[in-house]
Amino acid sequence: MKCTPVRCLLFAVCCSLFILLIAVPVAAVTYVDVTDAAGIRFQHSSGARSSLLPEDMGSGAGFADIDNDGNIDLYIVNLPGAFKQNGNPVGSPTANVLYRNNGDGTFTDITKTAGVGHQGYGMGCVFADYDGDGNIDLYVTNYGANVLYRNNGDGTFRDVTGTAGVGCELWSTGAAFADVDGDNDLDLYVCNYVTYDLEALEQMKEESLQSGKPVPSALNPHVFEPQDNVFYRNNGDGTFTDVTAEAGVAAPGGRSMQAIFSDFDADNDLDLYVANDTSVNYTYRNDGSGVFTDVSAESWAADFRGSMGLAAGDYDSDGDVDLFISHWVDEENALYRNLLKEEEAAEHIRFVDESYTAMLAEASIKEIGWGTALFDYDNDGDLDIFVTNGSTFQELKRPQVLIAQRDVLFRNEGDGTFTDVSGITGIAVLPIRVGRGATFGDYDNDGDVDIFIVNNYARPTLLRNDGGNRNNWLHVQLIGTNANRNAVGAKIQVKTANRTQIREIYAGDSYMSSNSFIAEFGVGSATQVESVQVIWSNGDTHTLHNVPTNQRLRITQE
Repeated sequence: MKCTPVRCLLFAVCCSLFILLIAVPVAAVTYVDVTDAAGIRFQHSSGARSSLLPEDMGSGAGFADIDNDGNIDLYIVNLPGAFKQNGNPVGSPTANVLYRNNGDGTFTDITKTAGVGHQGYGMGCVFADYDGDGNIDLYVTNYGANVLYRNNGDGTFRDVTGTAGVGCELWSTGAAFADVDGDNDLDLYVCNYVTYDLEALEQMKEESLQSGKPVPSALNPHVFEPQDNVFYRNNGDGTFTDVTAEAGVAAPGGRSMQAIFSDFDADNDLDLYVANDTSVNYTYRNDGSGVFTDVSAESWAADFRGSMGLAAGDYDSDGDVDLFISHWVDEENALYRNLLKEEEAAEHIRFVDESYTAMLAEASIKEIGWGTALFDYDNDGDLDIFVTNGSTFQELKRPQVLIAQRDVLFRNEGDGTFTDVSGITGIAVLPIRVGRGATFGDYDNDGDVDIFIVNNYARPTLLRNDGGNRNNWLHVQLIGTNANRNAVGAKIQVKTANRTQIREIYAGDSYMSSNSFIAEFGVGSATQVESVQVIWSNGDTHTLHNVPTNQRLRITQE
């Protein structure tokens, strides 16, 4: 066809329009700080920091629907102001806080009426319906005796620690619930840190080296003896029994921060990974009866770094569960790819560290990471990574203040690599804080995942996801009919035309925190999913076909 001047002009105009169309960027997903607008007035601690290790470690938080109204509520762990001066507590009394989600983007403080305002040296928390009555209960870890609150089902809780027998009095950090022995009720694993005597430490003035830098010995975990972890078996009658020795999961020498239960070898029982600070991490394989074998060395994931935050998920969409661990400065964060699909004939749990090939290692080497998650922030169908950062080093001119660091969000590119998108998502322009625990969930029920961050000795940060729901989504809420009402340990497989995704339901992950029990799937442009399959913790399956997207799907165990 001969190109006349008119045809040439029309062709040029069309080309220009096409270039403009493909050049216009899709509106970016942004995270907006809505802490004040949401009515969250929490302040982590009060008074002046006194350079003792328990002050710097906490705290965590949890999202869960405690009143069964369809909205996830928020619990935040706190600690007193300064710990002690001359043997006497100082600073204003502080308490943990429970916020009820009002369903309109705001929260109301119901701590007093709910009866969960524990005043202790708070560390972490985990939600789970341990007694199977349909109401989500709460376990709180402390420097000192832990607390179990039973949900009464009327907006109030009752302290049942003594009756239940789970008041571990060591320095506990992260905790996790799971049915590890197949009896349909939830057992409890409690991470413990080090033996730390506050009275003796008042006289400890010398310094020691940490990462080549002098720090007060009272802030150096290497100086203190690690404590063994504790595993409680649920007896099914509201009480627990310490079966740590029989189960083989004490993690001796661990200085544990957080643990997670996951079916790493896909044999339909829950294995255990324990993240330890400056100690070898533990991988335990479940034999199906709640007895574990230490396979740490053969798993290739026996990290000896300052492991803090812990997340699990199938980041490479190959059908098995991978691990992400946030680490200390000069110890880059670790992304462990599960080799199960490559070695299906092998009867073991094995990972390979892909941190450098995934472009995550160098980006984190100068940060100190804590709360974290593998989650799909933009609903494109693959799992991204968020890490909240905050130093454990003091400012030189203000030793009572820890050095703040920026949080970071990494987008999964779908090819095994990640890109730092903190700048384009608004994360990089947030006030710099000393981040610690973080919890993840869709608090405003708009189809994308929001983030709540506990900042050490500061106000927290509630980050609302704006734009993640541009892509389609499906949220799945499982309801068990046995004692495991939150279906902890169940797997969900969502299949669309171009990919298959899996999620597991966890009770306890991130850093001393607990995420929403609702499984969030991004499905891109798909308007329906081909199938949703649930594998319940007892092995039963439930499959739905041709499910419309952009809804919360509730599936009840048959």
